[in-house]
Amino acid sequence: MGKYAILIDAGFVKQKLGSRSDPMTADRLIAFVEAIRRRLDGKANALHRIYYYDAPPLEDEIEKPLNGGKMHLGQSWVARTNKSILERLKRAPYFALRLGELSFNGWKLRHGVLSGNDDRVSICAENLVPAIQQKGVDMRIGMDIASLTLKQHVDIIVLVTGDSDFVPAMKFARREGAQVYLVTLEHGLKPQLYEHADEILEFSPGEFRQ
Repeated sequence: MGKYAILIDAGFVKQKLGSRSDPMTADRLIAFVEAIRRRLDGKANALHRIYYYDAPPLEDEIEKPLNGGKMHLGQSWVARTNKSILERLKRAPYFALRLGELSFNGWKLRHGVLSGNDDRVSICAENLVPAIQQKGVDMRIGMDIASLTLKQHVDIIVLVTGDSDFVPAMKFARREGAQVYLVTLEHGLKPQLYEHADEILEFSPGEFRQ
């Protein structure tokens, strides 16, 4: 029997299991994790822990650049949804939250504003959105892969991501004797991710959006 840990890149899984109009919920995420567990537990494996990597939403009040007034970042639907997910996962069995941080870096144009062929555009307040940057999450994933492997807590790393930046951590885990399973959720991956994964676990995002 081997032990395994599930490491979930929240930015990736929220994109695959939700959308702007239908955001991912904690129930949807837990159902997805249970599907992974059924696949692995059937092979005489035992769960060590589920690591969820995200950043708590900003609660700042910021000045709007046009029309005046203020925006309360903590009251947006994104912030409320993410906060609800984190609160639920704190109480869910086997889940461990690994939290980075978000920073407000001014304002940026909403996607699609500059997609026309004109040599100039008019910008209004609705075209601007806060520029939010996430810090520290990728580093925590890499550190946990190394720690779980070196301390021999697990034999299998189950990585839920589409980010090729984790290739060095995957290579390290395999060199230290662990197996790396990659969960893609039908996302197109760079060849390096396939090359350094021992097994690809396929799930359709549509299974969990119902």
